Amino acid sequence: MIPTTFDYSRATSLDDAIARLAASGGGAKLLAGGHSLIPLMKLRLSEPMALIDIARIPGLAGIKEKDGKIEIGAATTHHAVAASALLRDKCPALAETAETIGDPQVRNRGTIGGSLAHADPAADYPAILVALDAEIHIKGKGGWRAVKANDFFQGMFTVDLQPDEIIAGVHVKPQRQAAYAKLHQRASHFAIVGVAAALEVSGGTIGAARIGLTGASTHAMRLANVEAALAGKPLSDATIAAAAAVAGDGLDDLNSDIHASADYRRQMIKVFTKRALEAARARA
Repeated sequence: MIPTTFDYSRATSLDDAIARLAASGGGAKLLAGGHSLIPLMKLRLSEPMALIDIARIPGLAGIKEKDGKIEIGAATTHHAVAASALLRDKCPALAETAETIGDPQVRNRGTIGGSLAHADPAADYPAILVALDAEIHIKGKGGWRAVKANDFFQGMFTVDLQPDEIIAGVHVKPQRQAAYAKLHQRASHFAIVGVAAALEVSGGTIGAARIGLTGASTHAMRLANVEAALAGKPLSDATIAAAAAVAGDGLDDLNSDIHASADYRRQMIKVFTKRALEAARARA
């Protein structure tokens, strides 16, 4: 189909984009890679009066290390995240997650900020960012604020982002002892179930763990019962098996669709929790 008529403008800075958003009175959408927005517009599920192109804002794309954290600009493409030597060295699970997104065309155009703002329940980044305890940095008319990934994703296509705000970037601490494993849809590579695990290990004992889940419910979440089953335990086959066995228990809003039933997803949460934990252990 053909989208409805809209105005197009290119923002020159974050402040310029924010001003254009405010001037639109809620009728504008931000455009970066466009891999989520454009299909919705073609189906007329989204009919913005204006598109504000932020893809060429100086400094909005790029990956660097600063003050002990890795900063990823919102306009950084999935391919750039996947190919980053810095991430491959200091936070490899995030680079590997980006490598599993879609196909080469999607990875070369889609952006990390766009994916987070869209918050598809089957997207990959949310699980790994929750596991890595990442911060999402946002700017609006009121200034800057940072939101933890676990608090950012709130529901189906719903995030902690106001209409006049823009995601500027993502900050993560270096973390090698982490991994992401997913059961993907064959056509789109979206996650039917995706699990990310990040471990803090000292002397063979798990000091703490963070487990992120995507694809199974309305939005990304932590698996607190799995984290509790791991904390303070030896990093062993038995510990991993016991923790994976309770993964998915107590979740009562699992998705059921043409790709998988809720019961199947529940079982796959256990399987892919175990795979993610084993992959994280290999790095520990």
